[in-house]
Amino acid sequence: MRLQKPLDGAPSRGQAYKDGRRRAVCKREKPVPSTTAESTLWEAERGELQSVLCSPLFARSPTLSHLLSYLCEKKFSGETEQIKEYSVAVDVFDRADSFDQDTDSIVRVQANRLRKRLGEYYAGEGANHLIRITIPIGQYVPDFVRAPVDGTGKGDVEDSTKARTEPDPRLVPFVFLIAVTVLVVGLGLAFLFRSNPKLSPRTPPPVEPASMPSIGLPVGEEIHILAGSNRKYVDHAGKLWSPDEYFSGGISVSGTVQQIWRTQDPIIYRSSRQGNFSYDIPLKKGTYELHLHFAETFYGPENPGGEGEGSRTMTVTANGAPILGDFDVLADSGGDRTADVKVFTDILPDADGLLHLKFSSSNGGGAMISAIELLPGAPAHLRPVRIIARDVPYYSNDSRWWSPDVYFKGGRLSTSQQPAEGTDDPEFYESERWGHFSYAIPVAAGRYDVTLYFIEHHAAGSADRALISTAVDESSEERVFDVFCNGRTVIGGLDIVKQVGEHHPLVRKIKGLEPNAQGKLLLEFVPVTRYATVTAIEVVQE
Repeated sequence: MRLQKPLDGAPSRGQAYKDGRRRAVCKREKPVPSTTAESTLWEAERGELQSVLCSPLFARSPTLSHLLSYLCEKKFSGETEQIKEYSVAVDVFDRADSFDQDTDSIVRVQANRLRKRLGEYYAGEGANHLIRITIPIGQYVPDFVRAPVDGTGKGDVEDSTKARTEPDPRLVPFVFLIAVTVLVVGLGLAFLFRSNPKLSPRTPPPVEPASMPSIGLPVGEEIHILAGSNRKYVDHAGKLWSPDEYFSGGISVSGTVQQIWRTQDPIIYRSSRQGNFSYDIPLKKGTYELHLHFAETFYGPENPGGEGEGSRTMTVTANGAPILGDFDVLADSGGDRTADVKVFTDILPDADGLLHLKFSSSNGGGAMISAIELLPGAPAHLRPVRIIARDVPYYSNDSRWWSPDVYFKGGRLSTSQQPAEGTDDPEFYESERWGHFSYAIPVAAGRYDVTLYFIEHHAAGSADRALISTAVDESSEERVFDVFCNGRTVIGGLDIVKQVGEHHPLVRKIKGLEPNAQGKLLLEFVPVTRYATVTAIEVVQE
């Protein structure tokens, strides 16, 4: 991620903080003795921060370490009222004083990553720590909470810390006796196996895997370009989009349309480059996945240009090979003011190390593009698409990255405070999209397995549920809905409560789905009684 540089060589506020206030937290110094409980707790909390920052999990993530250190130091110094999204953006992420949290979600995205990383730490290396650091959802002020000790839910920090560092002398004889017993038994077993080869342990037969695991996201450098824009932008997924670059020809066009369907980031589609133009984008050697973003905001019944399909058509080539011919954004997306994404795999740089994209007007209007993405790809394979129904990304317990809600139309987001049961990742099931809605997921040609994640938080008490309760008598009927893919029923009459009960996850996998003529998996969630719902969607190429 490219950070904004300070002007005239002056140190940024973030750098000033690092230079002037950041401690050498990995120095394993003994805490200063204290006679008061308050000071002892303060030292224990600072010691816990040191342990977290020096762990391998955080050592390989300097950005999250810096964010956690900043938040905790502010709390230690009694400056919690200064922990605001704006100050964090300026002090930690070197954003300019003109930082606008409505157009730059860097703090929200990184705070969500920090919460997940802390969860991973306390599920592993820090599982036995008496004090744990948490960042409550919806705020940035850290909490230091005590973990239960001996099942009592209480524990003394000073005594417990001492117990971990100084063994109880009364246990020494028992430890010695156990060690001797283990040694004698081990020697006996070794002699037995050696004298009787038939008793030697055998290598168990290999277990055939049930199925090949889905591939993860390829790693490497990403390129995100906002066509026609002179500003950079951080989207809901935390991706940094650069201003328009590498182009020749065409004109920059800015639109005034506010609502763009099928995206949480309409800013990406409010500017465009139009006319006859090209992009020559430098690429490192490798295989890439190309995403072209379009949205028609000029032609259409309610737009300045009027008319409709056929008003603008274009041809697009990549290194001289056609990838889109007589392409009509209105016809492809199914309407104006709608985000439309075309995906292409096996994109390679040309012999000169550049990707040459050419946009040419066809029968009507001028060619256009809203944004260009180049992502590390795998040969002949689409990157897995993972979408979770919330406005920020999520790292699941298996360390997979889930994009915030995208490609949707209709429905509403909702969250529940009722924890999911029967899963080791209950946070994954806290949110949903509900109503009558669809997802138009862009894919390349091929066959795909689509996994849908559901849960029924029946009358969970959220504001959205209150609206549902006033509209429909929930006690009279359960939720039943259908799921279609490109017009074909893939799940009919789904009743989550009937299948698994309330607050229990339900996972349904549909195999062998193919995109429609527009290169989309169009998933439609249609109510039968009450409203349809979904928590997450995963798309993996076969």
